[in-house]
Amino acid sequence: MGTRRMSAADKIYSTLNYTVLLLFCLTALYPFVYFLALSFNDGYDAMKGGIYLYPRVFTLENYSKAFNNPQVLNAFWISVSRTVIVTLCSVMLTSLLAYGLSRKGLPGRKYIVFFFFFTTLFSGGLIPTFILYRQIHIIDTYWVLVLPVLYDFFNAIVMKTFFDGIPPSLSESARIDGASELQVFARIILPLSMPVLATIALFVGVGVWNDWFTGQFFISKENLQPAATFLNKMISEASFQTMTGSSGGSSIQNMSQSQMELRGVTPEALRMTFVIIITTPILCVYPFLQRFFVKGVLVGSLKE
Repeated sequence: MGTRRMSAADKIYSTLNYTVLLLFCLTALYPFVYFLALSFNDGYDAMKGGIYLYPRVFTLENYSKAFNNPQVLNAFWISVSRTVIVTLCSVMLTSLLAYGLSRKGLPGRKYIVFFFFFTTLFSGGLIPTFILYRQIHIIDTYWVLVLPVLYDFFNAIVMKTFFDGIPPSLSESARIDGASELQVFARIILPLSMPVLATIALFVGVGVWNDWFTGQFFISKENLQPAATFLNKMISEASFQTMTGSSGGSSIQNMSQSQMELRGVTPEALRMTFVIIITTPILCVYPFLQRFFVKGVLVGSLKE
């Protein structure tokens, strides 16, 4: 059977569709390319302007200076360890909760779902949250970066809906063979749920990696602040100095200013370098999870 020839209207639609998508992709990609070019360019040469797609005076001194700063390496390590721990624990705990809620015979199932849903709609705000964290003694500790973000009801609902779509006959046949609920969950449900698990892992990982708020308001120790908080602090200090005209006290300018000048490294170039360093890990992980993303979202969110 031959392929159907496209009509003139179909060709116009396809051309416009691909053109709009291409422009959208270029718009989203260009800021990253611009920051990348500035991060590999000599800082004082970049101050002249005119750099858009590629570095004019190539140098690796920005990255050398960034990775030689122990505060940057420590913040990066905090973000990496936090993201890995929270993502793994959150996906496992959320999947256990979602599986329990998907069981039709769970006593008080409707009331439990309502409880989680109702408490998700309302928040006490920043001050009650701070008081709660202080009472359970997690302020200025690593635990404040981990415990509050282990659970998200939206993720649980997405997983629960996905689990509801798995044929019950698979679980029932396993129980007839003597499998326990935990064995059914581990050997049948989880292997069939890789799309939604990868989707939730992506949601959680990106959210935790980009979270600067927790480190900003609940951690005063610099050795516990994640990379996103460190970057936000640098950007805030740079904006304040731009408005006031001051030049001292920033996290970047305290990094041996005389040595930076000799190497052609400027605070602005270092900020661009830090943005690339923080963004790159997520860009490297995303392609491995992207093939599950669309299927996991559609099946988990829209099946009902």
